[in-house]
Amino acid sequence: MKAKHQRLTLALIALVAVAGAAVLALSALKDQASFFYAPGDVKKAGPPLGRAVRLGGMVQGGSIKRAPDGITIHFVVTDGVAQVPVVFTGITPDLFREKSGVVAEGSFNPDGSFTATNLLAKHDEKYMPPQVAGAMHETKSLKQ
Repeated sequence: MKAKHQRLTLALIALVAVAGAAVLALSALKDQASFFYAPGDVKKAGPPLGRAVRLGGMVQGGSIKRAPDGITIHFVVTDGVAQVPVVFTGITPDLFREKSGVVAEGSFNPDGSFTATNLLAKHDEKYMPPQVAGAMHETKSLKQ
């Protein structure tokens, strides 16, 4: 076999291997391709029971209630269309607060509530480190 044919054969094998890996990755994702379910999606299609999912939205204002044990919290996630009650036991992220974004990892209960095993707090797009915000404030006061 000539060197040219060997390179062509190896290139074709590599192409088939990459395509096979892509097919396997896509089949493993299936409906998990979306990063999280929003409460409105859950209201329309019903909660996906019996499997680990992510629920994302905003923490409804006035909904955070702490249990007497000090580590269990109850709160409501909303997207403006629907609300889902959530229970989480553990240490919350520093950015977790009312009226801020959250992604809760866990599973739905038959009653439509959500039991979270992990919380991911999201900040808004206007976030900037305190040092940069302070420097901007000083620059504005110097210009005036």
